[in-house]
Amino acid sequence: MLLEVKSIEVHYQKVAALKGISLKVEGSEIVTLIGANGAGKSTTLRTISGLKRPSGGEIWFEGERIDRLGPHKIVQRGIAHVPEGRRVFPDLNVIENLYTGAYLRRDKDGIKRTLEEVFGHFPLLKERRKQRAKTLSGGEQQMLAMGRALMSNPRLLLMDEPSLGLSPIMVHEIAKIIREVNKRGVPLILVEQNAELALSLASYGYVLETGRIALEGEAKELHKNEHVRHAYLGA
Repeated sequence: MLLEVKSIEVHYQKVAALKGISLKVEGSEIVTLIGANGAGKSTTLRTISGLKRPSGGEIWFEGERIDRLGPHKIVQRGIAHVPEGRRVFPDLNVIENLYTGAYLRRDKDGIKRTLEEVFGHFPLLKERRKQRAKTLSGGEQQMLAMGRALMSNPRLLLMDEPSLGLSPIMVHEIAKIIREVNKRGVPLILVEQNAELALSLASYGYVLETGRIALEGEAKELHKNEHVRHAYLGA
């Protein structure tokens, strides 16, 4: 078992955001979380990556309990988080942003190899490696945020709303890159408001509603589910 989240509870002051969430990631798969705004999807990712401390439950990664660790310790163990809204360093150039993703690594040769792999995924970033991040388009900043996460050489990648605010052409490109990254052996947990996109990429999915898991199953079966089709797919 790569990741196991067991009955996680999270509160913002007295408001319960997650109410006993449990999920698993096994092997090199893409798992998606879908649901309405405020359902708890982003909070789930933030809790896994250590940005939010749970008030109950446990999180296990590669046989080690991690829910009591700080975010930098969780990154060290191999979990990288691409947050909603990109959040690149605007005044750093592309190459400087990418190297921030490798700040915990000490293997210089490995970092160089990873950088070339990132440029293989995102040739546009190589072309613009000296350009400041704030001058990039939204889609290019999303590529940069993904590339920065990959620079940590993750064993699990958390992605929060990668298609948000992007043009249809750029959404298609980001989806293609997600598939490529996964085929190279990196498992992902994908949070997406675009449920159609999420279910087309994932092998397994969870439907969150008001802080609880309402449904779970293989992505292709969720795509056929009447509730999912009416609530999230516009059928």
